[in-house]
Amino acid sequence: MDAKQLTELVVRPTLKQLGLYSASAEQLVVGTIFVESRAKYLKQIGDGPALGIVQMEPATHDDIWQNYLAYRTELKEKVSQLVKEGTAQELITNLAYAVAMCRVHYLRVPKSLPSPGDIPALARYWKTYYNTHKGAGEVSDFIDKFPKDILN
Repeated sequence: MDAKQLTELVVRPTLKQLGLYSASAEQLVVGTIFVESRAKYLKQIGDGPALGIVQMEPATHDDIWQNYLAYRTELKEKVSQLVKEGTAQELITNLAYAVAMCRVHYLRVPKSLPSPGDIPALARYWKTYYNTHKGAGEVSDFIDKFPKDILN
């Protein structure tokens, strides 16, 4: 998938619709998509449970709904406008929903987003709060796979 088109046609409009747009958020979400799925895999390779271009596990998806969005009515309504059923399976078929859930996942983190354009800092943020110490990803993976053409 073309990174500029994904950014301009899906990620940016979705983040703006949610009222969660910033250059940092956009770059973090796009970077997450490219490191997690290379913007092409819709199901985790092998037998893993991760789904969609953001490679979110159903348990994480459900936790966001039950323990975060359930207590944030306005945001819950905005995310709900993007979906039919709000199930984890929709992460596969609905790009805007996958982007929204990725951004909400990061929104739960109390630490501020890194500065836009600071790819190493965005990579560390992804590793710490999305891939975590349990994930197989490395900071260098994010840096290497980040589509730098979206910075222009």
